[in-house]
Amino acid sequence: MRKKKMMSALLAAGLVLSVQGAYAQGPAAAPNVHASSAFDNKIIKKINADNMYNTIALLSEQPRAAGTDGELKGATYIKGKFEEYGYETELQPFKFYEAVRNNVSGTLEIGGQDLKPYVASGSYSNDVTAEILHVGKAFAGTVPDEVKGKIALVERGDNTFVEKVQNVLDKGAVGVIFYNNAGTSNVFGQAAYGQNIPVVSITRAQGLALAEQLKAGPKTAHLKVTGSSMVEKTSYNVIAKMKPHKNKDTGQVVMIGAHHDSVPGGPGANDDASGVSAVLELARVMANMPIDTELRFVTFGSEEKGLLGSYHYAGTLSDKEADRIVAHFQMDMIGSKDAGGNNKANGLIMYTIDGKKNLVTDLASAAGSRTALGEAVPYGQLGRSDHQPFHELGIPAALFIHSPLEPWYHTPADTIDKIDKNKLQETAEVVGASVYQIARPDTPALEHSRVAPQPVDYDFENRPPGA
Repeated sequence: MRKKKMMSALLAAGLVLSVQGAYAQGPAAAPNVHASSAFDNKIIKKINADNMYNTIALLSEQPRAAGTDGELKGATYIKGKFEEYGYETELQPFKFYEAVRNNVSGTLEIGGQDLKPYVASGSYSNDVTAEILHVGKAFAGTVPDEVKGKIALVERGDNTFVEKVQNVLDKGAVGVIFYNNAGTSNVFGQAAYGQNIPVVSITRAQGLALAEQLKAGPKTAHLKVTGSSMVEKTSYNVIAKMKPHKNKDTGQVVMIGAHHDSVPGGPGANDDASGVSAVLELARVMANMPIDTELRFVTFGSEEKGLLGSYHYAGTLSDKEADRIVAHFQMDMIGSKDAGGNNKANGLIMYTIDGKKNLVTDLASAAGSRTALGEAVPYGQLGRSDHQPFHELGIPAALFIHSPLEPWYHTPADTIDKIDKNKLQETAEVVGASVYQIARPDTPALEHSRVAPQPVDYDFENRPPGA
């Protein structure tokens, strides 16, 4: 992991953050946490929720699942809007592999009995007969050499399915039987492209019983999977850059992101055409603003496939380039009228990967107090979105989302009629004001800001998305 940024230390020292109504110099200025500053107004007065709503309506006319014509159509539209606003724009393609299940079936016969397994997503189709070896959770470095030529019995939990499969495959296993670590389900499991062995899943009770039988002596299994395959597809990231005048350039970059793909069959109005709409609106508003920091807007593909687009983009960054990025603001599902419950800040929360405050959360919580939202934004801990790869690079990052999620999350009912313009406006103002606090020329590199040192208090909330 790269070295963590130093911006949070600057915040802790009170050098850059203010909840004042005006960014005054010196200690005599009286704070007014509910009044936006003249600097904020340069941004927030130009943000138009109708523009965002119209973007959502257009993008949600059809599903945008990764690797489909719908995704490419959406990405092309986004690229065109960035270009219209004057940004240096790139459509960044990347390959991924998707499991295809065509009349898939699996059998697991042991001692003449079929355990009726579930075929793991992405399993390779094959027919093998071999002894079974219990390898626990198949952590790296713990899989015995004896698994070569055998079917590995593997317990779910603590490391990913793909890692488990790879660890036994590297030792020469010819198949995998996952068993659950809790509950009664056998519907789980995943393999990746190139893991060319059959992979199935059974219940915890079945797995424990089989593990017990193996203590009494070897068991042979006949494992067969048919109708399962992997196909190569192309997804896209859309990248837009606006660099400051070379005489004003601090060398820093601030990023604003969302994901443009949806789940298959879902129009994805809130998830995440809403985030994309705010990215495009802020790009429009900031296109002609004076800045000393590069603005970089990115919409990612294949978030729903496991953050593939954001990881691909992050993987293209050199150490030097990553070190220039001082903050990443990720917006995912920011517009549903049915999300957020009765929680503070109209249900808006900022999630970080480690559950700790950083530059992004410090700036945005204070911005919430100054803008239409009218109060500090709380923070919590959660991954599962495109802020994660940037955190892993040592970049301060946070996810902006209304939580708990709406009932029609990841369903065909995620449609434009569920969108709340006020929530779009509030979130865009919070992120816009925060980003401009970094990018505006009177805060060169943030260290010499004229902003009065009055940070705002904001709280951690243990608020899972389903709560």
